[in-house]
Amino acid sequence: MTVDRIRHGLSFDIEEAFHALNMWEVTPPESWAKQSTRVESVTDGILEALNARGLRATFFVLGLVAERTPGVVRRIVEAGHELASHGYSHKMVGDLGRDGFDQDVRRARGLLQDVSGQAVEGFRASTFSIGRGTRWGLPMLAHAGHSWDSSVFPVRHDRYGDPGFPWHAVHLDMRGSPPLREYPLLTRPALGRRWPAAGGGYLRLLPLALVDGALARSESDGEAGVIYLHPWELDAGQPRYKLGGLRTIRHYFGIERVAAKLERLLDRYEFGPIGEIPVSSDRRLDPDTLG
Repeated sequence: MTVDRIRHGLSFDIEEAFHALNMWEVTPPESWAKQSTRVESVTDGILEALNARGLRATFFVLGLVAERTPGVVRRIVEAGHELASHGYSHKMVGDLGRDGFDQDVRRARGLLQDVSGQAVEGFRASTFSIGRGTRWGLPMLAHAGHSWDSSVFPVRHDRYGDPGFPWHAVHLDMRGSPPLREYPLLTRPALGRRWPAAGGGYLRLLPLALVDGALARSESDGEAGVIYLHPWELDAGQPRYKLGGLRTIRHYFGIERVAAKLERLLDRYEFGPIGEIPVSSDRRLDPDTLG
């Protein structure tokens, strides 16, 4: 008897390198319109590589990218991938505030739907910034028309995180809100807590065994893991700025090796779009009950 393997969630946050929070000191938001775009060509390379493997993934496209380079949105959809929203401005949820976040979410979803001609169901906040202090953003996503989210990182981190949140996918039961599924980012348990292992900087900065082991552990538990990358993490030819200290490491370290690491993960595990990951009907959570 053949047992179906777990299909993990593969995702790409489609933004320019200068949109990353680490870059804002040298490429502030008011300069973005004048910055050279690289995201379209790199994303085309990602699409080509996935097509060669017959793989589908989720692409969380920033509204600013869709506005400036709408062709990349259309090619993502034409290639059969899942189109999702990364918000419009790339500002963190707490910085936007309630009204600003609601406007940002609705603007991005409307733009992506206009460009693609299809409904946009999924969402991911900038810098995974839906966490313990910003759970109020979850019902806003549902009211804006999203049916699922992948913004919560159930870890402790200096910028984001919600360590009290379940590490596996759940249905959110929120009073007065439409239904919403949450797909947290991949973590790995150790020393009495959960540690981030979802790709991105963790794939670049740390040994491949960290993400590989987390996927294997999640699979052995019968759960799908969610991993992510940004196009700029696959762009070794991008301009190099003097960011200073930790920001330089966070943005540039390991870029030359990340493509090979991703290839090894794609060889070892099954992947697909996040929104197609099944969530058991008994996995239900009221976020208001969390500490």
